[in-house]
Amino acid sequence: MFPRAPDQHKPNRPLVPNGLGIFYVIISAVYIFLLYFFGVENMANGISAPLTLAACVLFGGFMGLLDDWIDLRWRYKAFLPLIAAIPLVTFASKVGARTSIALPFLGTIHFGLVYYFIIIPVLVTIITNTVNQLGGLNGLETICPAIIMIGLMAISGSFAILLLCPLIVWLMLAFFNFRGRIFVGNTGSFAIGITLAAFAIISDLKFDLVISVLPYIFNSAVILLTFFFYKTKANVSYDGKRLVSDHRRSLITLISFNRPLTERQIVIIISLLVAATTFAAVLARLLLNF
Repeated sequence: MFPRAPDQHKPNRPLVPNGLGIFYVIISAVYIFLLYFFGVENMANGISAPLTLAACVLFGGFMGLLDDWIDLRWRYKAFLPLIAAIPLVTFASKVGARTSIALPFLGTIHFGLVYYFIIIPVLVTIITNTVNQLGGLNGLETICPAIIMIGLMAISGSFAILLLCPLIVWLMLAFFNFRGRIFVGNTGSFAIGITLAAFAIISDLKFDLVISVLPYIFNSAVILLTFFFYKTKANVSYDGKRLVSDHRRSLITLISFNRPLTERQIVIIISLLVAATTFAAVLARLLLNF
């Protein structure tokens, strides 16, 4: 039923069903539309948080599906998420969202209209693409976003109900993905990236999200800088049991540089890094509220 892709880091490279992130997109969209239908989250100034989030999830899934079909170039991936920012800009402006960001020890920075037309689009674009870039190992592209999602839900108050069903579906996909039974594909990774960005904007947790995704941002920065200066891409060697790299061009190759590790060990290390930054974001939020 689903196209199959080879598991590059398993003996004999078995074919694994790819693109099962579509289940996350469909089930999440239906669930969020039901929240809107039953009025779980009330509308404010004629605009609805569930409808805004559903639009973003659906667009993320469409963008990922398009990439799975025709392998979009990075120049298009970099700007397509800007379309998903449109409903978020509308939502934020209609509800009168806070246009400032409170930073520990630095105080509050006010952005005004810049927040609507620059901060939101840039945030959506960066988060979506950085989440998509950190993958390639079983469980990596599903476990890490799940950690961030749980962290954001823990400090989002009543907005957490928006991601209750999406989180359950994503955790189920993560379980099978970690075991090497399925791939969520770009459909899943783009959809979850936009979900995180949209939810953070809707629930006013922008700074918390940025702190949580620091490992993602670091990974993308290293990849882009090395490609820009050296025109080379990151890759790892597989000897049938362990992965090792002879260069440091991404977070994965940095961890496995001259240090043979199993696929699961690398995934666990990166997941712990994401868990640490997410915990720091949650702790910072609690301190700000205190």
